[in-house]
Amino acid sequence: MASALFLILCFTHFFLSSSQPLYLPLTHTLSQTQFNSTQHLLKSTTTRSARRFHHHHRRHNRQTNQVSLPLAPGSDYTLSFTLNSSPPQPVSLYMDTGSDLVWFPCSPFECILCEGKPNSTNPPPKIPKNAAVSCDSRSCSAAHSSLSSANLCAISHCPLDSIEISECSSFSCPPFYYAYADGSFIAKLYKHSLSIPMSTPALVLRNFTFGCSHSSLGEPIGVAGFGRGLLSLPAQLSTFSPHLATQFSYCLVSHSFDQDRVRRPSPLILGPYDQKQKRFGDGAGGSVEYAYTSMLDNPKHPYFYSIGLAGVSVGKKVFPAPEILQGVDENGNGGIVVDSGTTFTMFPQGFYNSLVAEFDRRVGRVHERATRVEDETGLAPCYYYEKVVEVPAVTLHFAGNKSSVLLPRRNYFYEFVDGGDGAGRKRKKVGCWMLMNGGDEAEMSGGPGGILGNYQQQGFEVVYDLEKRRVGFARRQCALLWDSLNQR
Repeated sequence: MASALFLILCFTHFFLSSSQPLYLPLTHTLSQTQFNSTQHLLKSTTTRSARRFHHHHRRHNRQTNQVSLPLAPGSDYTLSFTLNSSPPQPVSLYMDTGSDLVWFPCSPFECILCEGKPNSTNPPPKIPKNAAVSCDSRSCSAAHSSLSSANLCAISHCPLDSIEISECSSFSCPPFYYAYADGSFIAKLYKHSLSIPMSTPALVLRNFTFGCSHSSLGEPIGVAGFGRGLLSLPAQLSTFSPHLATQFSYCLVSHSFDQDRVRRPSPLILGPYDQKQKRFGDGAGGSVEYAYTSMLDNPKHPYFYSIGLAGVSVGKKVFPAPEILQGVDENGNGGIVVDSGTTFTMFPQGFYNSLVAEFDRRVGRVHERATRVEDETGLAPCYYYEKVVEVPAVTLHFAGNKSSVLLPRRNYFYEFVDGGDGAGRKRKKVGCWMLMNGGDEAEMSGGPGGILGNYQQQGFEVVYDLEKRRVGFARRQCALLWDSLNQR
């Protein structure tokens, strides 16, 4: 039976010092109840991947406040904290590089239209009332994005004379609205002490700022935003341990939605490591080569990790990327967002169709198209095969520095068994192209041109170098990398 994917983050073996990175194992688990077939799982994943991408452009036109790349089945990373209240309360959050806010449900909590979605095993914590963030703080302005502290204090009913002399610290930051592709919530900002459990010694984050939600739509679990913003986890870590905020990376063990493959931990690493440590996990005993490309600034979505794409090769044929993928303009249009919370990579329709046409020219002349599977999964093209299917190599070419990444076959071509429909049809082997059509380029406004999804990031260490403002990719045996780091 097919299943959804959840990756649970635990924390072990950390000695806090001026240069020591923090190694966190990402543990994958698969739900046995949410999806009754591989096609059902893939359809749900493709649907939500498309929604999260298209939501940016719809949001820009509506001029609503705040937006994030939401999570999707098959791409959930759960991060564990302890709220240091009395008594201490555990909190589980999704890790998301596509958003810049840390928030979680608080007691009492109501989630509307959350039936069938995974829920936290922990009850919502209770937040002390005296932990509220004031209306005149930088954090409050960051949460409300476009409003000044004076306006926020006025909304909080601080008297005019107090606003003029900046004496509104006793007035709390007003609630704010935050939207995802198929969910949203209202929250208030608080500051309290959080700690990372199972670290040695415990890493305590004092006066940590987070959103507390009592009501949400379709979002039963909170999110730890790793994006480029004042309220993100990396930004706040810089206050407590500056070296942890200069760089982070993760290395996702290749799973292909296979329960047996997700039993090995995938490492998440906070902080830079030295060259000797980088040699671990490459499987050859030599140094690891990283393909780096520069981060691009997006004036409309400053928390995105955007990069430029020069083109994509299918076999030996290179397809130059359209302008919208190569850079970001002054209106926030364009670029590729590198995101841990989207499953599949999205490209504009015209460019996507060119890649698919070449892929189908090479594969479709030998193998029968599985059109029914395409309808059931939202993926295309798909092909039936008997023994082995030969597919051309796919390479991403980044803009600016001519670096490239050759994708492993399993990162763009997923092979599984079509179970038929129960009406006597035989089970067949089928393989599907795993990149998605992002829609008409002409309709994209105020958002990214594409997304590099985590399915295509499997088997790479993806480095977010915040100090040098670049993103790096290196082929790794991720399970071996975790074993090596854990032994140290």
